[in-house]
Amino acid sequence: MIRLLINSMKKPSIEKYIKIKSDVKKAIESHQPIVALETSVLTHGLPFDTNIKNSQKLEEIIKEKGATPATIGLIDGIVHVGMDIQEIEYLATSANLRKISLRDIAFSLSQGLSGGTTVAGTLKVASLVGIKVFATGGIGGVHRGSLIDVSADIDALATYPIITVCSGAKSILDLKSTLEILESKGIPVLGLRTDDLPAFFSNHSGIKVPMRVESTKDIVSTAKNHWNLKLQQAILVTVPLPSEKAIPNQIIEKAINNALEKASVKKIQGAAITPFLLKEVSKITHGKSMLANLALLENNARIAAEIALELGKYY
Repeated sequence: MIRLLINSMKKPSIEKYIKIKSDVKKAIESHQPIVALETSVLTHGLPFDTNIKNSQKLEEIIKEKGATPATIGLIDGIVHVGMDIQEIEYLATSANLRKISLRDIAFSLSQGLSGGTTVAGTLKVASLVGIKVFATGGIGGVHRGSLIDVSADIDALATYPIITVCSGAKSILDLKSTLEILESKGIPVLGLRTDDLPAFFSNHSGIKVPMRVESTKDIVSTAKNHWNLKLQQAILVTVPLPSEKAIPNQIIEKAINNALEKASVKKIQGAAITPFLLKEVSKITHGKSMLANLALLENNARIAAEIALELGKYY
């Protein structure tokens, strides 16, 4: 009787919920370099067919560096870790897809939904399967004008020990408050060859990055020391985008403020606000912000692959 009770309490295997692509599974089992990629940029961040081309480009960059890309998303209630082109195209073209953060994963599984994982959602899945490096564009954070409107990305970064490569927080956010809440959660924020916290579209926020590093070796050494001391947070690596694609801070700030005014008039809130603002900023900057976004995504994927290779030396 006791044995039956214990067996009934056993946790189900995550294999029930997750489908791992064969090359990703092989890389995990053999401790080869892997880079996780999110899919909310595919489903909600970029227009068709730029989204498909960008997703393919990021995977190509990671492969060229010698690492395995693991694009993560949900299709029909199954979490996919690694996707083929048909699955990427499905997420890029389907309507009514959900933006899947931490709160959405269980519901999406139970309802058989499809959607793109956010930074938080991707970090959770990556941690479940043992991926230690993740590349994205910009993290979520504290929204302007509201200290209680904080992205779930922050708590995910405070919970899952994964090296996360980004170009800072999205510049539509309150960057100073975002940096402060990252500090309060004990999340190390490193600037790769920069003293200034990158501001997504712009390389100069006017905010000093807490810790500067010069190489991927420094990043991995910091991560290993952090985790060896039983600290659980992610290591947030902020990377400036290529200078030729960067937009001066004063120009992007004006565009963001105009976009925020439009969002207020249209009463756009919640999960819809970020895609709306990014689309409006692209219009105002005549597409320059879109080019900057693509450039930083590609550069971050490249840096993340180099970090994954460096991390692989420890296995």
